[in-house]
Amino acid sequence: MSALLSVQNLEVNYGAIKALRGVTLNVQPGETVAVIGANGAGKSTLMRTLSGLLRPAAGSAQFGDMNLAQAEPHSIARGGLLHIPEGRGTLGRLTVAENLRIAYDRDPAATAGQSFDQACERVFLRFPRLRERLKQAAGSMSGGEQQQLAMARPILAKPRLLMLDEPSLGLSPMLVYTVFSVLRELRDDGMTILIVEQNARAALKLSHRAYVLKQGRMVHEGRSTDLLADDSILSHYLGA
Repeated sequence: MSALLSVQNLEVNYGAIKALRGVTLNVQPGETVAVIGANGAGKSTLMRTLSGLLRPAAGSAQFGDMNLAQAEPHSIARGGLLHIPEGRGTLGRLTVAENLRIAYDRDPAATAGQSFDQACERVFLRFPRLRERLKQAAGSMSGGEQQQLAMARPILAKPRLLMLDEPSLGLSPMLVYTVFSVLRELRDDGMTILIVEQNARAALKLSHRAYVLKQGRMVHEGRSTDLLADDSILSHYLGA
């Protein structure tokens, strides 16, 4: 099976600083893949490069038939790659309802004939707080509420590839549990997911395969169950 996402020898620089050094990874359709590593390993740089916000200095990144190294962010999003960045990524000046409408309207075929109200009911079953906040500006909500709104986007939009950058960051333990429960549902429904997460154990329990990123280099890869059982990997590369 051809990979949905194929990254080969990717290099990204911030001036003289090399943030990514020959990164290679692939994600098959329907697969959940985690990239784990300590702070400063280059995880967010990888995600921002794949979504078109940064340009690589070398290497290639292919999403289906799209060359991510040359495509603009809006074209990448329109092609079905949904990036939920660190820090939520909601449209703060728009209301909750308007944020949900944008996600719903992204691809009419993904809604399977459901009306906007019907599709939103699927969101409210998981995140009932959003029903109470429909008329509120997204930027005025708490961080946890904004993350719930961010997580509503893949439920409505059903992207070809969902990329998440630190979805558990700054959340209460209860909300972390809720977010990963939703991700497990999306995974079990066959959604293709690439997750970057400092909470290594949570990411490994969710994913099929994982890569370990350290100082811009991929230093290990394998089945998530194997990495989860290897204390030397967790302690040496993640300090866990």
